[in-house]
Amino acid sequence: MPDFSARNTDRAKELRNSATPPEKRLWLHLRNRNQAGHKFSRQMPIGPYFCDFLCRASKLVIEVDGQGHDQTFAHDTRRTVFLQNAGYQVIRFSNLQIMNELEDVLKTIELALAGRPTPNPSRKREGRMETARQQRENV
Repeated sequence: MPDFSARNTDRAKELRNSATPPEKRLWLHLRNRNQAGHKFSRQMPIGPYFCDFLCRASKLVIEVDGQGHDQTFAHDTRRTVFLQNAGYQVIRFSNLQIMNELEDVLKTIELALAGRPTPNPSRKREGRMETARQQRENV
């Protein structure tokens, strides 16, 4: 029988409830499959680490680095190496990038997703799915 290790859902809930303003701002653009149909989750555990945002289907992790990032650089490096060894691509943004350069952040995420496996939408949603390019043209 495979080993089962329970996820620390209480800690994940705490982290979601105490999201920083930049995390909240980015989440508005990642939630509800807003990034070309890719589903993201917040504060998801992978091994001993919690990922700020995770797209499981594309194996993409987005980390938001706050002001204390310089003090946690070694920890962040270990986390990135762990996630990459598990097959995830990790991209990082600073709080300032999210607050001041959101369009560039979203474009970087879009480009990262373009190189990853595509989500598999249900037949019910296929008619409503638009590419990011089509969405921009409609705005």
